[in-house]
Amino acid sequence: MPRSTAPLLSPRFALALQFANQIHATQVRKGLGAPYISHLMAVSALVLEYGGDEDQAIAALLHDAAEDCGGRPMLETVRVMFGEEVASIVECCTDTFESPKPAWRTRKEAYICRMRTEPARARLVVTADKLHNLSNTLRDIRTKGVGLWRIDAAGTPNGSAEKQLWYYRACRDALATGWSSPLLDEFTQEVGELERLIGSKS
Repeated sequence: MPRSTAPLLSPRFALALQFANQIHATQVRKGLGAPYISHLMAVSALVLEYGGDEDQAIAALLHDAAEDCGGRPMLETVRVMFGEEVASIVECCTDTFESPKPAWRTRKEAYICRMRTEPARARLVVTADKLHNLSNTLRDIRTKGVGLWRIDAAGTPNGSAEKQLWYYRACRDALATGWSSPLLDEFTQEVGELERLIGSKS
């Protein structure tokens, strides 16, 4: 989505980056073990590159804050620090506030159903998150080979390769309900690549 001029990011964005780094400081990404903030920065960058504004970019930095760092009390902290719009998008990105989390399939089915009616502003952030996660998955498949990746995937909480393919397909379909975006087009292409690599009949 081209712009005539680039948006200016205020000190709120810098504060959000600092806050995200603080609350996720002990977390690392699966696979190569990068600091978790790397994912949050990548998602925020995608949001900005595909036309998002500062509130959406801040929400991208904080999209896992409530789910992984304190539930509804953390969401209220986000609301106080960064405003209602940011908190609303973060809430849309959160698949559960329950602790312990419900069973994976039950939780994801409810999240996918909800995603069909979420506003476009939130869907842009959600799609950026899913695209970055999927790009990391595809990188791991290419690095390890499909066979080893399938073995590794089966040992994770998310289960088998087939479950992951189901999830990304379902996210694609839900996000595309009544909404379109160049970012969604890119995500759709990556889902197609996942189908190609691990088997479209899964």
